[in-house]
Amino acid sequence: MTRPGAGMAADIAEQPAGYDRLLSAEHAGAIARVAAVIAERRPRHVVFTARGTSDHAALYAAYLTEIRLGLPAGLASPSTITLFGARPDLSDALVVGVSQSGGSPDLAEVLRVARASGALTLAVTNNPDSPLVHTAELSVDIAAGHERAVAATKTYTAELLALLMLIEGVRAGDGVLPAAERDALARLPELAERTLSDATPAQLAPRYRFATQFVTTGRGYAYPTAREAALKLMETSYLPALAFSGADLLHGPLAMTDPDVPVLAVIGSGPGGESMREVLPRLGERRADVVVVGSADVEATRMAVPEVDERYAPLLDVLPLQRLALALALARGEDPDAPRGLKKVTTTM
Repeated sequence: MTRPGAGMAADIAEQPAGYDRLLSAEHAGAIARVAAVIAERRPRHVVFTARGTSDHAALYAAYLTEIRLGLPAGLASPSTITLFGARPDLSDALVVGVSQSGGSPDLAEVLRVARASGALTLAVTNNPDSPLVHTAELSVDIAAGHERAVAATKTYTAELLALLMLIEGVRAGDGVLPAAERDALARLPELAERTLSDATPAQLAPRYRFATQFVTTGRGYAYPTAREAALKLMETSYLPALAFSGADLLHGPLAMTDPDVPVLAVIGSGPGGESMREVLPRLGERRADVVVVGSADVEATRMAVPEVDERYAPLLDVLPLQRLALALALARGEDPDAPRGLKKVTTTM
């Protein structure tokens, strides 16, 4: 009999190899070809559509798109099309469906409608033979391989890296990443291995065995990481977990924090991390139990992560949070490989 959590642990451990695979000539070349087509078409704005964990990868990509490409970007609401019959004019848009399985009918319908209106459509998925891929004009295979656990881990980070490579390839104009970018990305597998070797997440788990709720927070590129961490805690330990931008946390939700509400704060270098430094003293005033995740050197309990360009940080910051979710679920007597009520593919319309 397989021990509880073995699948999720194996999926988490495979992520450095997944980074290495996506950065290989085969997969980097395929992403570059898609990026070159997008650059040639020159979309005026970008719309992402996704659900669940993939929605957080799409949010990360929206930040990248606006910051690195200077294009307006947002996340679509599939129900406006699938439930209310809306037919928005997306003729100048790039519409990107992000889905691990590629099997959600509502995402495929968004891409179908978008393509019919003249949009350039792209599927980013772990299943190159999925309905989403067959609906879209272009596709990117995140090449994460079979994921054992229901809770997504390695497919999430593969989506992040594929979207990063795609957007930077569009920025380059010909789809090919600049040499300095390639060299920096080539360090990610080793840095991920180093991050995963840190025992701190497993050591912290017993401290929160009897927690009743969590708050997660971050700004900029770190905000999607905070949202993904909250989802993993809810999926695997059935704990209410609320994710807030660091700015939004100060606009009211701060009042709910106290010594009994653990706060996971994702704080790295760069503008997003610097802006979070004003949040920590306010949490201190509330005597909140704060754990900082990231490369920032701050006075707090930390799950430290190597310092990298802020764009790359989500690929490392989420790793100790995944391991904390795994260890906490096991400490609470749960099996994170098979959360109750969940299936790998969720179909919504």
